[in-house]
Amino acid sequence: MQVLVRDNDVEKALRILKRKMQREGVFREMKRRRSYEKPSERKTREKSDAIRRQRKVARKQAIREGLLPAPVKKVPAARPGALPSTTSARERPPGHLASATPRS
Repeated sequence: MQVLVRDNDVEKALRILKRKMQREGVFREMKRRRSYEKPSERKTREKSDAIRRQRKVARKQAIREGLLPAPVKKVPAARPGALPSTTSARERPPGHLASATPRS
């Protein structure tokens, strides 16, 4: 696995490396190999992983065919203390405070 460091930005390169390792499953593999796994436990885990993958493929296929409703995407809630959204004056309702109160 290789990551290029550009403009001496080591932090960004490290984030990219971690993301690549996450996608490849390196962290999962390291966690699993911390202790010995008996062959019977390994077979059980591999079988359950295969079942989970098959269920996921079947669920996605059913969604594509219209047999199941598509999952609803979650909209992040506004955090307390967050800046207001950047909507233009045209998108704001007529009695909106930002358009009614001039700044001095």
